[in-house]
Amino acid sequence: MKIEIWSDVVCPFCYIGKRKIEKAINNSPFKDKIEIEWKSFQLNPDQVTDPSLNSLEYLSKAKGWTMEQTLEITDNVVNMAAAEGLDFQMRNTVVANTMNSHRLIHLAKESGKGGEMKERLLKAYFTDGLNIDDVDTLVSLGNEVGLEEELIRQMLASEQFKNAVEQDIYESRTIGVKGVPFFVLDRKFGISGAQPDEVFDQTLEKAWNEYSKANPSLEIAEGNGEACDVEGENC
Repeated sequence: MKIEIWSDVVCPFCYIGKRKIEKAINNSPFKDKIEIEWKSFQLNPDQVTDPSLNSLEYLSKAKGWTMEQTLEITDNVVNMAAAEGLDFQMRNTVVANTMNSHRLIHLAKESGKGGEMKERLLKAYFTDGLNIDDVDTLVSLGNEVGLEEELIRQMLASEQFKNAVEQDIYESRTIGVKGVPFFVLDRKFGISGAQPDEVFDQTLEKAWNEYSKANPSLEIAEGNGEACDVEGENC
């Protein structure tokens, strides 16, 4: 069963939600039969990368909040993250456009490493304080998950995967995504936001029950009749 997840790399609730869905999957008896596909979403596609600003300073200016108000609001998010085992260092975050990060995830998906790349980019932004729009930084992060430097640099120097990112965003609009994270389970059930754990558990179980009805597994009769094995040794 496939779970599609629309999220942005600089969205704190997307990282928190990632941990919540992973926890629900790991606690399920059918965890080995679930596939996650990461879908791109940009909260601010026009964001100008500015390494001199952290997200707290940006929020304070953009919202007209005092820094005290900004800290009070973001402390709640930091505490939510900590409850999921995440270490958010909001003062160290670098304001950055996420298009190149999403393109890198699409490159990683081609070799089955999309999930690893997504995780590394989220950690890079929220914990490590790295500029996730910097070419050398993206090359280094891609190397960490096993991508070749030359392929990453070629991709970043081109428009490769830009259409794929935009297609993901367009698709999100067609299914009514208003914010992220947004989880779509088997194209039948949706979860919007980093909901309480029980919402993930219950929705996952409901989606699996529907999926298993439509895709029944083969029941094999008990007993060991004579047969030729795949190695050809018993024929």
